[in-house]
Amino acid sequence: MLERLAAKEQRRRPSDDDLLERARELAGRYLDDKAWPTSVRWAENQRHRWGSCTPDHGTIRLSTRLRGMPAWVVDYVIMHELVHLLVPSHGPRFWALVERYPKAERARGFLEGYSMAANGSVEEC
Repeated sequence: MLERLAAKEQRRRPSDDDLLERARELAGRYLDDKAWPTSVRWAENQRHRWGSCTPDHGTIRLSTRLRGMPAWVVDYVIMHELVHLLVPSHGPRFWALVERYPKAERARGFLEGYSMAANGSVEEC
């Protein structure tokens, strides 16, 4: 039972290495391995965004505020940032690639609701 609890906690609060592995899985599944991050890590200083990336370096940062949120929500933010490695703007091509993630709309709604409840405004990825 302790092993199951530890595994559940690991899924809820993944390490930076776990995030990188998950990003590469998502890139393979939904982006034909075209977006390949060099690192994915938690960032304490992400107060107004859920995530960010630096396409030139292939780095992705996720707000620590995502810790403990459902894995499918964290996956959505990872997916959003992975697509930014391919498409810098939020145009139609960008959203078409993000929508390959099956829970994209649901996750966006979750984050919008969370943001509204927490501070009365919607935050960006």
